Amino acid sequence: MPEMAADNFLALDAREANYKTARFALLPIPYDATASFGVGAREGPRAIITASQQVEDYDEELGRESYRAGIATLTPLEPDARGPQAMAERIYKAARKIVRDGKFLIGLGGEHSISAALVRAVHTRHKQLSVLQIDAHADLRDTYQGSPFSHACVMRRIHDLGVGVVGVGIRSYSAGEARFIRSAGTRMFSARTCHELDSWIEEVVGALGPAVYVTVDIDGFDPAFAPGTGTPEPGGLNWHQVTDLLAAVARQRRIVAADVVEVRPLPPSTVTEYLAARLIYRLIGLVAR
Repeated sequence: MPEMAADNFLALDAREANYKTARFALLPIPYDATASFGVGAREGPRAIITASQQVEDYDEELGRESYRAGIATLTPLEPDARGPQAMAERIYKAARKIVRDGKFLIGLGGEHSISAALVRAVHTRHKQLSVLQIDAHADLRDTYQGSPFSHACVMRRIHDLGVGVVGVGIRSYSAGEARFIRSAGTRMFSARTCHELDSWIEEVVGALGPAVYVTVDIDGFDPAFAPGTGTPEPGGLNWHQVTDLLAAVARQRRIVAADVVEVRPLPPSTVTEYLAARLIYRLIGLVAR
């Protein structure tokens, strides 16, 4: 059984945080070795867990205490100093154990590169998997700064697994990524589309397969709502857009795992990590419901 953290998400008591009986398992991954602009996402998991301890147990929109499904917080996964490829293997092995145990895996980043290994682990159990990517950036480069395991390549590595990706909130990518999007037929919904097209949620859901992995790069939100991130981009999504989308996906598809990444604490502000904590708890509630 994975080792559990005593200082856990929502400050739950031992019964609700017990790994053996919990439906949900949070895996903190404090890693940001390939960060290319603002560093500090390695502090994100700790900040999210601390902020979560101020989140109300009762979700006012869902009308339930979602923690009763059980939420185990595991000890943080130690970074592998041998490099990004070795770290990806370490993440995969840890996540594979959680998936095999039948838990709903939630990764806490850390930089976005961690998602490829998490998706790879989940894909071993869910063959008809698709990924809902909430993000400012396409992250579809084949290599970046000499590495195919950079945070800027994470969605390309997921494509390599044969897993389809639907991007939402995307508003920054290179000319090479634009060519790949056209050639691969990848569905991308820009933040402007989400602001202006009434039917965008229905179209996003329609582009997803039956089993969905949700990856939320916190910079998918507008910096006004989530300033604590390494590469902020103007013109992003708001709380209700993201949570309404997740609610629709939960109703019409099966969400099987998730992660929240790229939270970079900016003390004394705690806005971003608190938003991330509430988002994770809302997602847990939607899945549990």
